[in-house]
Amino acid sequence: MIARRSLLALTALALIPSRVRAQQPGKVARVGLLGPGPPFTDTNPFVIGLSRGFAKRGYAVGTNLVFESRAAQGKVNLLPQFVGELMASHVELLITFSYPAALAAKEHSSVPVVVAYSGDPVATHLAASLARPGGNVTGVSEIATELSAKRLQLMKEAVPSLRKIAMLWNADDLGMTLRYGAADAAAKQLGVTVQALGVREPDDFNNAFTAMDKDPPDGLLMVTDVLTLLNRKRVFEYAAAHKLPAMFEADNLVREGGLMSYGPDGGEVLDHAAGLADRILKGAKPADLPLEEPTRFVFAINMKTAAALGLTIPPAILARADDLIE
Repeated sequence: MIARRSLLALTALALIPSRVRAQQPGKVARVGLLGPGPPFTDTNPFVIGLSRGFAKRGYAVGTNLVFESRAAQGKVNLLPQFVGELMASHVELLITFSYPAALAAKEHSSVPVVVAYSGDPVATHLAASLARPGGNVTGVSEIATELSAKRLQLMKEAVPSLRKIAMLWNADDLGMTLRYGAADAAAKQLGVTVQALGVREPDDFNNAFTAMDKDPPDGLLMVTDVLTLLNRKRVFEYAAAHKLPAMFEADNLVREGGLMSYGPDGGEVLDHAAGLADRILKGAKPADLPLEEPTRFVFAINMKTAAALGLTIPPAILARADDLIE
């Protein structure tokens, strides 16, 4: 069932120093959370990361800060409706996750919007520029070109025989399509042939797997959004059954069974989002707040998955990994 009215009164006091908890809460800030994925429960990584970020700035969730959330659980067509519900609940700003959520908020909200995990907000026209976003949107931008090149470089070094890579992405998501385009360009610069596997709905994954059966690639790169996340286990299983090295964008997917990942530190991204939200709550205009970019990145390798694939990761690559998962 879709989470339509899930007021989160989180009591994350263990994350908040006593000196912060003792501060006079004054006015209670109401922040809306909007995303296309699972509900924003107190175990949701986005909620945990934001709670930490707000706590550093003197907020205690459930005391002087309340999260009001809407989560579409894959039904992105409901996002505009959810924006309206959040407006009706009198939130002071929205924090969105994904490009579809950011676009819905930009088009239908009357409050400031802080975007995260939405791709490049400038390239997708959510914001006018990095330095001066304009309008009611600011947030955390990706550096998709650099990240895509780095992922493919690491994969090429880990699997020197890589000549053709299948790329799996949500072709209905502009942010993810642009991210695929950056990866495609990076692959060509490395002399790697790209097998484009755009998907738009769960049934399309079967078509993608069939295409790889007919024309086997040497590796796979999955671009992460709600559609690919909801079907990630199918991707893990296909890669394992076909001994296919796969690169992902976030280390949580490697912990679940993926081979490798390289991407921004999620805690830093959410800390940036909380910091921008704090400045807006204190009176800053999003149009005047430059989009921020991640500065810390995590390279993770699942050694158990590598062994199951019969893949020996070169020592030079292992030495560069931030996290070796046994």
